[in-house]
Amino acid sequence: MAIKGERTREYIIHESYTLFAEKGFKQVTMKDVCEVTGMSRGGLYSHFSGTDKLFEAVLEKITEENSIDFQREIEKGICAVEILEKALKCMEEEMRHPEESLSIALYEYAETVNSDVMKRLNGNAQDRWNKLIQYGIERGEFMEVNVDEIVNVILYSYQGVRMWSRILSMKPKTIRSITNNIRKQLIGEQK
Repeated sequence: MAIKGERTREYIIHESYTLFAEKGFKQVTMKDVCEVTGMSRGGLYSHFSGTDKLFEAVLEKITEENSIDFQREIEKGICAVEILEKALKCMEEEMRHPEESLSIALYEYAETVNSDVMKRLNGNAQDRWNKLIQYGIERGEFMEVNVDEIVNVILYSYQGVRMWSRILSMKPKTIRSITNNIRKQLIGEQK
């Protein structure tokens, strides 16, 4: 029974992602979720008490699925530059697809819901990047940089492009210039 319930929960999260990407956070209702999932209100509410809890579950899921596990890669002894290149490639791919971005929903959620979820997710991202950059510096693969500054550049330039790409068409060279700048600051190369 628990397995079926978990599969149903995962299905709801999966189907809701597109709703939040298309409509933002404020415009999605539990009725909308019922329509896309084919579930009754009672069935849906047995899994999520409201759109805020559902959106939080969506955020947790995509963070878990889409983030490269830097710590695991570091523990395997994988080259810091290789981990960085993989992460930058993922970032570029995500920035090229604004229609899949939850940036508007994230902004609306943070504006309307009193929750520490965004602060926690951001803190986790900062910690992950901080560890990778420290690892690269210690191994001599990255240049000596102010780690906090470069982490801010990475996280906020990425999210900025994700947000703005929903409003303006981003040229591939704009996206590439951001990742090239990060690369240049860390390894001194430009591709």
